[in-house]
Amino acid sequence: MSKVYVIHENSEWTEHLIKRLDDLEVPYEDVLLNEGTIDLSAIPKEGIYYSRMSASAHTRGNRYAPELANAYFSWLEHHGRRLINGSRALSLEVSKVRQYHALEQWGVKTPKTIVAVGKDQMIQAAKDLGMDAFITKHNRAGKGLGVRLFHSVEALETYVNSEAFEAPVDGITLIQQYIKSPESYITRCEFVEGKFLYAVRVDTSEGFELCPADACRIDDLFCAVDGAKTKRPPKFEIIHDVAVELIEKYEQVLKAQQIEVAGIEFIEDEAGHVYTYDINTNTNYNSDAEAKAGIYGMLAVATFLKNELDKIK
Repeated sequence: MSKVYVIHENSEWTEHLIKRLDDLEVPYEDVLLNEGTIDLSAIPKEGIYYSRMSASAHTRGNRYAPELANAYFSWLEHHGRRLINGSRALSLEVSKVRQYHALEQWGVKTPKTIVAVGKDQMIQAAKDLGMDAFITKHNRAGKGLGVRLFHSVEALETYVNSEAFEAPVDGITLIQQYIKSPESYITRCEFVEGKFLYAVRVDTSEGFELCPADACRIDDLFCAVDGAKTKRPPKFEIIHDVAVELIEKYEQVLKAQQIEVAGIEFIEDEAGHVYTYDINTNTNYNSDAEAKAGIYGMLAVATFLKNELDKIK
């Protein structure tokens, strides 16, 4: 019997999806690729394969999970299996440089960015950027890891030579233009089957390490929707006023890169200019925001997988 095969390196990323597959009575199998082997002489089973491989795997001790997944995807694609968010999606998931090139190809504006490898090179890149405020971020990251705001090259130099310095897993740090939002928020647009589902407004006033997933609990300061304890607006809130032209460009980017499930993040500066800075192909959803709006991302994904499975049956 054909199934949906859910590929991942961390079961917390799949918990809500599995529940929705159960609700829809979709047969599935869990494919954990934190480590393992692949027999290239074997033939993969028939079914629908869906990748939830994450760029932040290394933060959970699964340093080589994306590399193993890349080999696994090559095997599946060689045999013509239906793979959702396959090799091309994974290549963007683990490289913001690739993301920016993919976005710019379709006329989507990204922040000015300089790639640097090495501490001295980071400092020189900040000088070359020539901006009063800039951020650092890891090329291969997730959850906003490695994102820090600096207001001077001297502050960056102090940081990179301190014990607090976070070395990127692939060695590449991005020195990037800081986009100041007048209301301290970013917007994340969610797509399923390559089509726009909804947008979520994310409060960034308390930090950059932002992940909407219920499983993503770096710290209550960053990840929890804590309306019961404070009177502040919710950190994650679904909105409906995103420019149609921008959504159309995003859908073109995803189609060109063979990405079918994704979250794309943008920020608007004080002059009203929009900058897009992240494509997340292992997109997660915040249950509190969804419950309030009555829209459910994982249900949409599970329904998509069910329909794809019905096609091959």
